[in-house]
Amino acid sequence: MGFLVDSQKKGFGGSWGGLRGLIRRKQVDSAHSKRLGHHQLAKELTVPHLIAIGVGSTIGAGVYILVGTVAREHSGPALTISFLIAGIAAALSAFCYAELASRCPSAGSAYHYSYICVGEGVAWLIGWALILEYTIGGAAVARGISPNLALLFGGENSLPIFLARQHIPGLDIVVDPCALILVFIVTGLLCVGIKESTLAQAIVTTANVCAMIFVFVAGGYLGFKTGWTGYELPTGYFPFGVDGMLAGSATVFFAYIGFDSVASTAEEVKNPQRDLPLGIATSLSICCGLYMLVSVVIVGLVPYYAMDPDTPISSAFASHGMQWAAYIITIGAVTALCSTLMGSILPQPRILMAMARDGLLPSLFSDVNKCTQVPVKSTLVTGIVAAILSFFMDVSQLAGMVSVGTLLAFTMVAISVLILRYVPPDEVPLPSSLQESIDSVTLRYNRDTQVISVENPEMSTSGDGSQPLLSNKNVAIDCPVVKKQEAQASCTLNEQNRRKIAGWTIMLTCVGAFSLTFAASNLWIPSLLRFTLCGAGGILLPSGLIVLTCIDQDDARHNFGHTGGFICPFVPLLPIACILINVYLLINLGAATWVRVSVWLVIGVLVYAFYGRTHSSLQDAVYVRAVHADEIYRSSVDS
Repeated sequence: MGFLVDSQKKGFGGSWGGLRGLIRRKQVDSAHSKRLGHHQLAKELTVPHLIAIGVGSTIGAGVYILVGTVAREHSGPALTISFLIAGIAAALSAFCYAELASRCPSAGSAYHYSYICVGEGVAWLIGWALILEYTIGGAAVARGISPNLALLFGGENSLPIFLARQHIPGLDIVVDPCALILVFIVTGLLCVGIKESTLAQAIVTTANVCAMIFVFVAGGYLGFKTGWTGYELPTGYFPFGVDGMLAGSATVFFAYIGFDSVASTAEEVKNPQRDLPLGIATSLSICCGLYMLVSVVIVGLVPYYAMDPDTPISSAFASHGMQWAAYIITIGAVTALCSTLMGSILPQPRILMAMARDGLLPSLFSDVNKCTQVPVKSTLVTGIVAAILSFFMDVSQLAGMVSVGTLLAFTMVAISVLILRYVPPDEVPLPSSLQESIDSVTLRYNRDTQVISVENPEMSTSGDGSQPLLSNKNVAIDCPVVKKQEAQASCTLNEQNRRKIAGWTIMLTCVGAFSLTFAASNLWIPSLLRFTLCGAGGILLPSGLIVLTCIDQDDARHNFGHTGGFICPFVPLLPIACILINVYLLINLGAATWVRVSVWLVIGVLVYAFYGRTHSSLQDAVYVRAVHADEIYRSSVDS
């Protein structure tokens, strides 16, 4: 190895060029890269703004329906525990997001973290899947607002003619003008500025939270008045057993999706190292608390088997003579959908901007408006596409595709935490414009090394005179030169072995998680193959946990990215548990969902192959050891 990274000095040509391109990784945004880079977004957000984004993006109208379905089919009175377990499972991903968001506070969320820790190929697929998630999610939410809004006007067909859904006989489609208008309104708010749009989302979210608090307070009053009939059942607290309660947890887990929107605004946070972890943790805690408060009241007012699966909360109040409560609950549902719509459209322009900055998408998407400091062009494109989909298409059948992008992102973020801790990137890409500075620093180091080698010829252990200069291990400067060289060689060898063991262990752990969950979830697999996969996964998963627990984490993790922020606890146990849970949920999404998602991913592979790969900002990058990057930047400034 020399001053330059060997695999990168050879470029990306030849038969292996495409594969090398898939694993090239970018640098954490720093003061150097920003000076050489793009317009930055406005740093306007603080903890209250992040909480508004997190809570507003997470609590949708689904909770007003979900409590009835899950209680009837899975959890019974134990619905509150199902929400608690799901909240704990979501918190595992939140911990991983919190560390990466504070270390790498730039737009792009999981796409950005994957590009830094895993590689360009995986990052592209994550970004492409997130584009699908936010597009379909935003359209589906917008499409669901008009039916709920109609209830406030007196019934299903009570909306004004310019807002009501209309059936077009010739095309056999139902258009939704209300969804179109709302998407355009939200898009306009997002173009005005991040602070203004967040304020609007905070107001709408507050109305939703007040509706949920009303459900808890009024429901609690009715419960104490009537004796909590829903809990006095002969079937007990777990009518479907512990398995039913856990199945309910897997279902309500998707009610916690949305807190990752906080991470997408990392570049716009004033103090990301402090505020991002606080914003993620607080918003998730508020959501979990509200879910539990609502569920503990509703399952106590009405026996679980008597719940209305479509309007469980309204019907529960109506059964106790409070029909008027339906209006407050409907207002809560409408405001929940509006805040979720904003939370769905907000992250996508930032994903598009991050991918365009890296050259994987056209530069049009990376433009930042100088006045509002918002990616206006990306926001407009996102809004127009979401508006068209919500106006013409019933995307409810595609709603499952939203979960794929989120769970893939959650899984990759957990893997990125393991990589960051055990095998963080030890090389960084520098723009080819710095080639002169790179050559200057390289020449100086090689000259110094040759001088030492002439004075101490017995210490040259290999033909590569610059080997000691590439070691990430520093030896005390007052050591004898021979001992210093020997110590560096020994440290380098041991460190290389540790990184290889850690890297292979992380990969095999992921393979074990997939094998175990795939075999356990698919009963159609032949028994012998199924038990073999279960056995292999059952061995690889705990073995990987033991190995990663026993070996040391990389010392470079302390200086990776922006230091001083949140540190994910219980590594490697917490990220591995996060991977296992998310892979299990991914596998159980259903074959139809995966077929649809596969079509989208194949399109993404083609876009990357014919555009992204050749336009990547790393196409002509020069990779050097991370320990020399700052000196090269200083040399470029001095010259």
